[in-house]
Amino acid sequence: MAGNVRERLLDELAGVSRRYMASYALFNQAAADHLGLHPTDLQCLNLLTLEGGPVTSGRIAEMTGLTTGSATRLVDRLEKAGYVVRERDAQDRRRVLVATVPERIAEFGRMWERLGGGWSALFEELDDAELAVVIGHMRRTVEFSARQVARLRAGEVRATGAS
Repeated sequence: MAGNVRERLLDELAGVSRRYMASYALFNQAAADHLGLHPTDLQCLNLLTLEGGPVTSGRIAEMTGLTTGSATRLVDRLEKAGYVVRERDAQDRRRVLVATVPERIAEFGRMWERLGGGWSALFEELDDAELAVVIGHMRRTVEFSARQVARLRAGEVRATGAS
């Protein structure tokens, strides 16, 4: 009996996970449209705000899984939109770093605050142990997703019916 319950729960989790991912992708698209950005550009900007300082285009390629050429074009778009600037590395003048523009990032932050104002309310009923489970799940999901992206980009996963 316990096996049946677990199987049912895992099936439900699979369906809910797919809906969760789809809803986030659609939310990301709507937010990007609102800002006049490509969804990948929006997520790159999100990741840049978590980096704590300027990074190279190579680091942007690493964070996003893009090729260095695609990452450079992404930076070009964010620079044109006024969200980032390129600057020389003070330690190594040959290196170019990508830095966020504080005023534009503040606008970006205000949009997230207006949209996410109720986000923390989703977790009010959870105790600390339950929050730790959610955080652990999210961390494992990020790591798992990164591995799956690498597998897809390396051609390890074939489309159904592909030769």
